[in-house]
Amino acid sequence: MLKKLIGYYLILVAVVVAAHTIFEPLYHVSTETQPYSAAWNVINLLMIAALILGIIFSFRRKAALIANDEPVTREYLSANIIFYGFLFVGILFFWNWFNLHSPQYAAIGTDTVAVVWIIIDAALPLLTGAMGVQLVRSSD
Repeated sequence: MLKKLIGYYLILVAVVVAAHTIFEPLYHVSTETQPYSAAWNVINLLMIAALILGIIFSFRRKAALIANDEPVTREYLSANIIFYGFLFVGILFFWNWFNLHSPQYAAIGTDTVAVVWIIIDAALPLLTGAMGVQLVRSSD
């Protein structure tokens, strides 16, 4: 039951992040002082929880396949891609997120930060959606 709830949460985060990424330009007017809408402050917290849960459950899935000494199959590739995808996006997310909260860090420009956010906001829904669907299906 818990896996199913977490799966639905991951799917919800995937939909929220994807929808907000797509529709933000339609309602938010960017300025120098406020380039992104305030909704990202809440969505980022949802993304942190989703990243942590995604890493935990994708690692458990990957570890179970390794423990069973499974050959390289579609399931094995899927588990590894999702796990390492979560790690990749997690590193980018926390690097960018801490950058937001540390104005003294000026090693990169605002354009770089914006591009990294776009990569995160495009990749995270794919990973959380895939992991969420897998959790919902596996708990049935």
